[in-house]
Amino acid sequence: MKKRNLVVLLCCLFAVGMIALNGCKKKDATSLDNDTAGASDNATAENVSNDVIAVGSQASDGGTLSSYRMGDADFILSTCATVYHDTINKIDSVVFNGGSCLDGRTRSGSLVFDHSASPAGAKHYRDPGFTFSVRSHNYVVDGNQVTIISKTVTNTTPVGFNPLTTNETWAIAANISIVKANGNTITWTSTRTKTLLNTATVYTNAQTPIDWPHAKIQIDGAASGTRANGETFTATATAMVRDFGGCSIGGKHPWISGTLNYAPSGKYARLIDFGTGTCDLNATVTINGNTYNIILP
Repeated sequence: MKKRNLVVLLCCLFAVGMIALNGCKKKDATSLDNDTAGASDNATAENVSNDVIAVGSQASDGGTLSSYRMGDADFILSTCATVYHDTINKIDSVVFNGGSCLDGRTRSGSLVFDHSASPAGAKHYRDPGFTFSVRSHNYVVDGNQVTIISKTVTNTTPVGFNPLTTNETWAIAANISIVKANGNTITWTSTRTKTLLNTATVYTNAQTPIDWPHAKIQIDGAASGTRANGETFTATATAMVRDFGGCSIGGKHPWISGTLNYAPSGKYARLIDFGTGTCDLNATVTINGNTYNIILP
């Protein structure tokens, strides 16, 4: 009798165990790691950081801001920014008026670019050795409050380079904080290399600014940061490309090729694939073998 009861008990325990196991399997199957919000936050930081560089490059290379303003400095009402040059202290200031810029984004506040640490003879963003640091003052982009804690850009192109055979390059170090319009905060630090892929066609000579509206750039390098939920992450960019002359969507110039390996703490890495050159706002995020479609901000 005792033996029979023991057998019944063991069978019941086995049944309960199988039910629990099946429940776990069902839970695992329905709780896939499919959060792409972190990848989107990083894309926002990437865009903000690279746009600051683009503003600084155009401000120091003639002040036209050809990819942002809708007119020259003489026509303030048709622009979203005014550029001021302090040639004595070697400082360029860009003051945004809160209006819509040529790329479709609204900006307010100001960016200050200090290139006083550049070597003699390096006066423009296109000049080998030219370097600038960036400060922000109440700078807001599309409702996102951007604080530049530190940011430096240095032209690493060899002196005396031949633009027909050598592309211009820049080393970029950034530490920024972004309070998004929804109140969430992103902190983001990076070490990047920027390459002007079509130097031969948009850099004509040392006396003429780079033709930025037709430039094609590539970004490589590492970044790390923290999201509003406390999640930390690393992000490695590989051959990420923007084509200002060949891809414009509502004035915006999205990443059109390359990848970003976004690795949040305690989760699977997310591989963001921007495509192979098609001009669109589409990208894919692959997480643990599962691929999701996203729209770039």
